[in-house]
Amino acid sequence: MRLLHTSDWHLGRQFHGLSLLDEQARAMDRLVELAGEAAVDLVVIAGDLYDRAIPPADAVRLFTDTLARLRAGGAAVVAIAGNHDSHVRVSVYDELLAAQGVTIRGRWQRAAEPVLVTPRGGGAPVAVYPLPYLEPLLEGPALQLLAAATAAGQLEPQRPARVDHQLAMELALLPVRADLARRPGVRSVLVAHAFVAGGRSSESERDLSVGNAEAVAVPTFAGFNYVALGHLHGAQQLDGPRLAYSGTPLPYSFSEQDQVKSVRVVELDPQGSPTLEVVPLGVGRPLRTLTGPLEQLLSDPRLEEARGAWVRALLSDEQLPRQAMARLRQRFPHAVELRHQPPEQPRAGASERRQRILQAADPLQRTLAFFADQQGRPADGEEERLLRQALAQAAARRP
Repeated sequence: MRLLHTSDWHLGRQFHGLSLLDEQARAMDRLVELAGEAAVDLVVIAGDLYDRAIPPADAVRLFTDTLARLRAGGAAVVAIAGNHDSHVRVSVYDELLAAQGVTIRGRWQRAAEPVLVTPRGGGAPVAVYPLPYLEPLLEGPALQLLAAATAAGQLEPQRPARVDHQLAMELALLPVRADLARRPGVRSVLVAHAFVAGGRSSESERDLSVGNAEAVAVPTFAGFNYVALGHLHGAQQLDGPRLAYSGTPLPYSFSEQDQVKSVRVVELDPQGSPTLEVVPLGVGRPLRTLTGPLEQLLSDPRLEEARGAWVRALLSDEQLPRQAMARLRQRFPHAVELRHQPPEQPRAGASERRQRILQAADPLQRTLAFFADQQGRPADGEEERLLRQALAQAAARRP
C-alpha cells in the first residue's frame, strides 16, 4: 500500500498580519497533484488542519475542496484534529463522510476504531488508527482510565497521579493495541499529533505544556508499521522511516526559513516494512533574514534575489535610521519584520551611571543623562531639541 503523509496545514494562518491563503491554495494544488502522480491509496493529514478553532470561511472552503479533489483522485483520506483545531467542529460530519472514504477524527475515544484501507492494486487491507491531539483526555477522564488500566494490569502500578502527555498517550493506545492484537498479520498505520522526544521544534509551534511534560518517548509507538506524526513544522524522522513528521506545507515563521517543505510518500510492503520518498512541494514565497546597516542592505547587488521573499531585516546601524521600514520596502516589497541590533557600546558601571543621572538636578540634564545611558552616546542636536520640546509640553500640562 502507498500513502501520502502530510500535516499542519494551518489553513487560515497569517504571516505578520498578511493572509497566506493564496499560497496555501497553491500548496494544496501541488499536494493533490503529487497524490495523483504517486497513485497513493491513502492520504493522512496528521492534525492542525486549521490555524485556529474557528477558522475563516475561506479556509474551510479550501479544506473541503482539497479533500474532495483528493477523494476524486481515488485516495482514501484520514485526518485528525491537532492542538490548533476544535475537536468537535472538525469531526462533526465524520460519520457521514466516512461512508464516502473521508475520515476526520476529533474524538480520542474512537482511536481504536480503525479505518481499513484496501490498496487499489490488491492485497490485504491496512488498519489505520486516527488518534487526535489528546488535550481532552488530559483535561477529563484520564485518572479514571489510569486507575482502570492499573487494576487490569495493563500499566505498572505506582504511576504518578498527574497525567502528562506521555501517560495520556500510553492510556489512549491501550485500546488501540488491543484492537490490533485481534487482527494478527494486519499491517498498521498510526496517525497522531504530539511532540515526540528528540524532535526539532521551531518558533511557530504552540507549546503543548510547560517544561518537558509534553514530550512522548519514541518507544511508546512500538508495534505500528508506520507512525504519521503532526505538530512539529520541520520534516524529520525519529526511528528510521517508521516514525516521522512530514512538516508544514509552507514556512510559518523565520525560524523555518531553511527547512525544505515536503510531503512523505510511504510504501508498505506485504510484511509492513516502510520505504519512503520525501517529495519537496516547491511552492510559497521564500523567507530571508538580512543583516547589516540599512544602506548596505539597500545597495548590495547580492541581495537582489531577496526581492521576492518575505524579509526580516536585522539592522546593525548605531542609530535606527528614520523611516527604515519604508525605505527597506522600496527594495524589498515583502519586508515584514525589522529589528534594531546596534553594536554593543562600552559603558560605565551601573552605579556610576545611576549616580550621574541622580546628580543632574535640572530635568533636561537628567533626561539627557538618561538618554546617553540608554543609547550609549549623547543626544545629537535634533534629539536634544525634541527632548526639550517634550519636557516643555509636559511642564505646560501641570496644574
